[in-house]
Order: sequence, then C-alpha cells, then structure tokens
Amino acid sequence: MSQNIIQATGSPFVKVLTKLCYRIDGVLQYSRTPVAYTYQAQIYVTLRPSVLDPAGTAVQSGLKHMGYENVEQVRIGKYVELTLQAEDEASAQQQLDQMCDQLLANPVIENYRFELQVVGAASSIA
Repeated sequence: MSQNIIQATGSPFVKVLTKLCYRIDGVLQYSRTPVAYTYQAQIYVTLRPSVLDPAGTAVQSGLKHMGYENVEQVRIGKYVELTLQAEDEASAQQQLDQMCDQLLANPVIENYRFELQVVGAASSIA
C-alpha cells in the first residue's frame, strides 16, 4: 500500500492514501473518516509597490532623526499567525487564499503570501 510521509516538528506523520489509517509517533490509528491535519500558517500582508506608504515614510523619517542615515526605504505591513485543520495541504492553501482575499488583506492595495507547516494530525474532520 502506498504511503505519504510528511516530516513535521521532528515527528514522522504517515498518512495512508486510502485515509483509513495513519501513524502518529509510531502508533497506528484507524479511522473510517478522512484524516484532518493541523497546519500553522504565517501570513505576510504588504502594500503593493504602487501604493504610497505614509506610515513607512514616517518611520523612515524617525529613523533618520535618530541617526540612521543609511535607511533608504521603509514599508509597513502586517504579520498574522493562525492554525487550521484541513484534509490536505492543497485544501489548507485554498482556505488561506480565501481568508486573505476576504478578510486579512485588501486585494486592491495589498499583496499577501503565506508559509504553511504541518504541526499535527487529528482523528477526523469535524
């Protein structure tokens, strides 16, 4: 039987492609429902390059007044961390794209990117 091995935080998580069983820290678990994985996402939201950044300009000015003349440009953004459960990484990425487009970023003036890591597995998707 084929297995998909994912390395996360030092512990091997093994998900059998039939999704009837999975292994956590060497213990085989059985489930008749799809396995949900817990993912941690780090989301970075920044202004598009064409959008003026008055907060960044103010910080740059403050740094110059403090003697940091070598700072050429400052752009201010947002950093968001969240955890979510999803059946697989593609589903988690799709959910994150929707969250960013609908709430976390303004797609008209902001860009976003995210990093995603597996942090655990649950027995089933609720």
